[in-house]
This record gives sequence, structure tokens and C-alpha cells, in this order.
Amino acid sequence: MNWWQKLKKNPLARFGALLLLIFYLTVIFADFVAPYDPYASQPEGSLLPPTQIYWRNQAGQFIGPHVYPTTQGPTDLETGDRKLSVDRSNPSPIHLFVRDSSYNLLQIQLPIGPKFEEVKLFGGIPLDLHLFGTIGEGKLNLLGTDEQGRDQFSRLVHGGRISLSIGLIGVAISFPLGLLLGGISGYFGGWIDAVSMRLVEVLMTIPAIYLLVALAAVLPPGLTSAQRFLLIIVITSFIGWAGLARVIRGQVLSIKEREFVQASKAMGASPFYIIVRHVLPQTATYVIISATLAVPSYIAAEAVLSLIGLGIQQPDPSWGNLLSVATNASILVLQPWLIWPPAILIILTVLAFNLLGDGLRDALDPRSFERSHSMPFSD
Repeated sequence: MNWWQKLKKNPLARFGALLLLIFYLTVIFADFVAPYDPYASQPEGSLLPPTQIYWRNQAGQFIGPHVYPTTQGPTDLETGDRKLSVDRSNPSPIHLFVRDSSYNLLQIQLPIGPKFEEVKLFGGIPLDLHLFGTIGEGKLNLLGTDEQGRDQFSRLVHGGRISLSIGLIGVAISFPLGLLLGGISGYFGGWIDAVSMRLVEVLMTIPAIYLLVALAAVLPPGLTSAQRFLLIIVITSFIGWAGLARVIRGQVLSIKEREFVQASKAMGASPFYIIVRHVLPQTATYVIISATLAVPSYIAAEAVLSLIGLGIQQPDPSWGNLLSVATNASILVLQPWLIWPPAILIILTVLAFNLLGDGLRDALDPRSFERSHSMPFSD
């Protein structure tokens, strides 16, 4: 039974993979999924609760799902409650595939220059279609609005682009460094191994989260979110490759003594060719599993820094800075819809990567056996 069949038979790994597929497809097509511009404020729409969906009009007639224009009314001076003003005379029907503000197919925001610039794929085909929305003045705020009157669901979907990509980019930077340095150190040994491992040990003694907080705190206050995004990735990648290099070095020490490596040496192959072509591919199983399990740490680092105000800054959304409103006690109590969605998404993403990583470890481990299919010995 190959590893793919083993992985498919693991229900937890399948669940994690499906969840990640849904999340990444959602953020890739964020402009289509999100009904509104994540930066646009709604007039008199600050801190609105999730929109209530109606099915019947004031006369009791069934007219299908619809919403009504809702704004914040005056504040009650005695209780401090903000009453909602709902215009029940102007229903706005809810439809799928609603045309609204235009966007570009597969628009991706990359940190280039002073702000996130739009990169248009497939010729920048302009579209104005959204998965769902309303026709009329009423707004469908599935998760309410924030203090600036911006749709929280749209910001959550667009914020996933940063939170989900930072882990993949971090792994793409740190793992090649760890692989190459660990491979060279284990293969050559001697003073190269000694110097490399001492550097690795120094980096491994640095507490990652404290280094991130300290470095982020001394950054100039004028940095844009794009520059902070790059710095977070560089810092986390710089301290993230050391552990991998140490493990790869140990594996290479045993791999380099095998027959196929010795045969390649005898045929005159260069050391670099042997490391890249014969030695490092033998560590692929460990690398794939480690990469899957390392992505959540990058996501958590971004979330923590943004939560305490040292990561991605407003108005650019990320799951971490959407959680930063949790530091406001009144919002935590009175507007819980602003807190729970990003927190739950971070938890689910970390859980999905861990489940997938565990499934890959079990499927790729050559020493694992399918106990459920093993047959007892017969006389």
C-alpha cells in the first residue's frame, strides 16, 4: 500500500487537507467571495451586529431572503446601549452572483513598494461579480461591522491572504537554508561541521517569540504593512531554519556512508552534485512532514505580533490585527462577533496543518504498518 492510499484512509488527515483547501481557495478568490471592499466604510454603520435576514415583509407576505437598511441610532444615555435604526419600508433582496464594485480575476496583493500593489493575472480581466450580496440600499454584513463601519466578513476573507501566505513563504525561505547548510555540514564534517553546528546552537538558544517582539518594537513607526510583512517573514525564517539543519545534518551523516553515495564518489561526481542529487532527496520524508508542521508556527507568530500591534497595521487586514480589538474590554463584551471569527479561523488552520502533518508522518514512515490488515500467524 503506497503512502497516498494510507493518507486517504486517515479521516483526520483528510479533514485537515479539505479544510486547508477550502481556506486557500477562499483567500485566492477573496474578491469574488467577499461581498464588499474590505477598506470601504458604510455610512453610519459602525459596530453593527450581524445582519438579520428576513423572509417576510411587513405585511407578512413571503418575498424571499432580504435585509433592510440598518444604521446605528442614538445612544441611550442611561444604559449606554446603541439602538439600531432599521428602515423596514425598503427591503433589499439577497441574491447569489451579485454585481458590485469591480475587481480583477485572481487579484493577488504582493508587498511591493509603499503599499500592497495589485498584480493582475490572465491579462487583468475586469470582473464585478461577487458570490452573494444584496440588491438595494441594505447591506448583508454576515459578521457585522467594525468600529470604522467596514464589513467584518470581507476583511476576514481578505485578511486570510496575509495570514495563510506568511507560513508558506516562511517555509519556502527557511527550509532551503536548513537543508543546504545541514547537508553540507553533515557531508563534509570537520571544521565546516563544527562552525555550522555552533552557529545553529546559538540560533536555537534565541527565544523566537521574544526576538520577534523585541525587533518589532524597535522598528521605525513609519513602516508600511508591506514592509512589516516582509520583515516578519525574514525574521521568522532567519531563526526557523536552525532546528531543521541540525536534524538534516544527523541524517546526512548516516546517508553518506551508503553504497549509492560511495558509488557516486567513485565515479567522480562532485560533492555538491552528490549532496543535491543523492543525499538530500533521502531526507524528503522528514522535510515534507516538518514543513507541514512548521507552517502553523509562522501563522501564530504573525497573529501574536499583529495582536499586540507590532505586525500588520490597520487598515490592512490580517487575522492577527482583527483580533487586536480583543484588547478593548467594551468590544470584547458588547461586540463578540468581532473577536470569535478570526480566533476560530486561526485555531482551525493550525489544527488542520497539524492533522495533515500527522497523517503524512504516518503515511510516509516506512516503519509503520497497517495493523488493521495484518494477519495472525497460522499453524
